[in-house]
Amino acid sequence: MEFLFIPPVLIFILSFFKVNRTVMALISSTIAIGVIYVFFHPLVNNYFFVDKLGGFVLAVSSIVAVAVFVSMISLPKRINLNEKSINRFYRFFAVFWIGIIISILSNNMGLYWVGLEFATLSTVYMIKVKVSKEADIEAWRYLVVGAIAISLILFGIILIYASSKGVLGDKAMNFYALMHNTQKINDYLFELGFLFVIVGMFIKMGFFPMNLWLADIERASIYQVGALFSGILESAIILGFFRFSEIEKHTNYSHLIGIGYVYILFTLFFISFLIYRAKDFVRLFSLSGIEHMSLIALFWISGGYFAALLHFAAHAFMKPGLFISSSVLEQNKKYLFRGALKNMNKFAALMVSALFLGVISLPPSPMFFSEIYGFKAMIDIAKDSNYFILMLIGIFTLLGLLSIIFYKFVHIYQDMVYVGDNSQKKIYKSETIAVLILFVSTALLLLPQSFEFIEGIVR
Repeated sequence: MEFLFIPPVLIFILSFFKVNRTVMALISSTIAIGVIYVFFHPLVNNYFFVDKLGGFVLAVSSIVAVAVFVSMISLPKRINLNEKSINRFYRFFAVFWIGIIISILSNNMGLYWVGLEFATLSTVYMIKVKVSKEADIEAWRYLVVGAIAISLILFGIILIYASSKGVLGDKAMNFYALMHNTQKINDYLFELGFLFVIVGMFIKMGFFPMNLWLADIERASIYQVGALFSGILESAIILGFFRFSEIEKHTNYSHLIGIGYVYILFTLFFISFLIYRAKDFVRLFSLSGIEHMSLIALFWISGGYFAALLHFAAHAFMKPGLFISSSVLEQNKKYLFRGALKNMNKFAALMVSALFLGVISLPPSPMFFSEIYGFKAMIDIAKDSNYFILMLIGIFTLLGLLSIIFYKFVHIYQDMVYVGDNSQKKIYKSETIAVLILFVSTALLLLPQSFEFIEGIVR
């Protein structure tokens, strides 16, 4: 495990010195080395639970982080940032990454919460990297919303601990022990705790009823913060949801389905119309990220584990790529969709177009396949349910809401390509390389070997 913590500690120390931005990006990319090592060395003890699922989520997150580091090289040329601000970003990213490692690989609910708290507090300071009044306001807003969400999660964890303390003793905080002793848990206390936990997690991902704060924050901060939110922080949260929901599934599956479907349908109802009214790229990408996290959660609780993990990885690669490309699409602080892809480097325009269309599940996007498998799992659940008609109504309602989002994205894409002025788009090499890393990573998900590997994670 030491291999994982050495690179972020090194990044933290170097952030206090004047280091060339390219060298700093290369040094920071060494976080992937420890991840590769841990990926092939699973372990379970009282504090860490390094299984295939955790290793996969951490590996995906590390690829996103490397792309973000590459894009940081040219960021001062794009916006007015000094070396002090750049160093602050790396300093608090190091703290953020330590928190992510702890939360993703934790076998202890308390440690999981501590990791999320580390990531939350460090993100506040990364938002403030952009020196503006809006960034300061949104950083404080995020601190308040994050505190609400993390407090709900903590209270839920306390209730879950109380539900199993009598039978598991010191291992009552242990994810692995809880998963293998679900029959011994006090159902009432666990389900009450689980409800608090998932509400806190959903709020932290921008679900109903707090749908707008995430888009406001990502609009006010640098584009790389949006990439970190969508590709890394949400990954740690959704992994926690996977762990807790698997325990709830063996405790009372019908309650899990009922709570999950109702909450997520409420979220998608509001998100679909907020996306329909979106006026700029970052707000569009933020809101659609909430849509995709909703689908991942739905597929998972419906038993479509392969669909959920494929969709998760595709979203974790594509959405940060779109956030990073926003710095090119939005030239001279103009946030309109009209003509955004016109007069862009053809190779860059091809990658951005592919990511943009892929994120609405047009084939051959990985999301096209994940949604096929995911909706199949949902239909299978409906067939086995005592509420078959109600489940079908829910599924068709979901498809109707997704069609609104699909229509809006297609309409925006037409404006990006065919409408607008002829102003030349300036693109830096580091931005192209960063988007290329995420584009290639997305494409690799389509390989048969990738499908086979992801299926093996949940067997």
